[in-house]
Parts: sequence; structure tokens; C-alpha cells
Amino acid sequence: MNRRVLVAGLVVTLPLLGVLVANLGRDPHRVDSPLIGRPAPAFSLTPVAGGAAVSLEALRGRPVVLNFWATWCVPCLEEHAVLARAARDAGADVQFLGIVYEDEEAEVLAFLRNQGSAYPSLLDSEGKVAIAYGVYGVPETFFIDAAGTIVEKYVGALDAEVLASSLRRARETQAAPEGGGK
Repeated sequence: MNRRVLVAGLVVTLPLLGVLVANLGRDPHRVDSPLIGRPAPAFSLTPVAGGAAVSLEALRGRPVVLNFWATWCVPCLEEHAVLARAARDAGADVQFLGIVYEDEEAEVLAFLRNQGSAYPSLLDSEGKVAIAYGVYGVPETFFIDAAGTIVEKYVGALDAEVLASSLRRARETQAAPEGGGK
């Protein structure tokens, strides 16, 4: 066997194996967003069907679960009941918010009439909030602590277990000093 071929093969293969081993057991849906440990981007959006605008700043003092979703998204439909149940169970201790992503208000209203809802869904008609959060598809959920710091980002449909553990982190996490992250 040619030693050069063997060495070249090892040079390519060993780093790849190292990356694979390092990520064993890691949930691929929990994304290492650059926003984690930083203040959540501020916004003020109008709820579906109108009403007073909802501001993230006004919700300081309690954790926020911020879920980007759309009616055309099958995983969003799958997680909707989980989110609604968790929002009802949490009561006033946690604020759940849905942000409608690239969808029509009439479709959203019909969806919410059929599926029900336990928390406000907000219209991001220009997509500015989705851009500020780095959303590239739905569903994506951000867990924000009471001080307004993003503690976790989850991509994909949430199940009850993942939602509970992420929410627990948002409740327990204290904001890091300015310029630092947890």
C-alpha cells in the first residue's frame, strides 16, 4: 500500500470523524444562533384581526416564547396544539407569541378559527422582525428570559418535552452582563 495515499486518507478522514463524534447526542434542532446570550431584537407588531400593537419591551419581567409560523407549514400545524396547551398551562407566568411568517391575514384567521389559540399571533407583514431574528424558515422558536435575553433557538416542530426543557432554561437563566453571553 502506498504510504502517501494512506496519510492523505487519514488527513481527510480523521477530522471528519472528530466532528461526527463531537456532535453525537447533540439535538440538531437546537441551533447555536449568534443571538443566544444577547438582547432579543425589539419589535412592536399588530395582532391578527387588529388591536393594540404588542411590544417585546412591554413584556420584560417574564419569559417569552416567540414562535415564527405560517398556515402553509405542516410542522407548524403539528406543534400548534403543543404550544397552545403550554401557553394555557403557563398562564400569566410566561408570554407566548406567534409571529406570522410570509402568510396572508385571511388564511391566518381561518387557521386560528379552526385550530384555536391561547396566545396572540402577530403580523410581520414586511418580514423585518423575521430578518432581525435571522429566521430562514418555519417553524423557528426563540426562548427569551425575563430580562429580554435570548437563551435558546429551536428549529422545527416542538414537542411537549423539548418545549418544557427550553422553557425551563428561559425561566432559570439570568441575563448576562452587557457584552457577555451565557
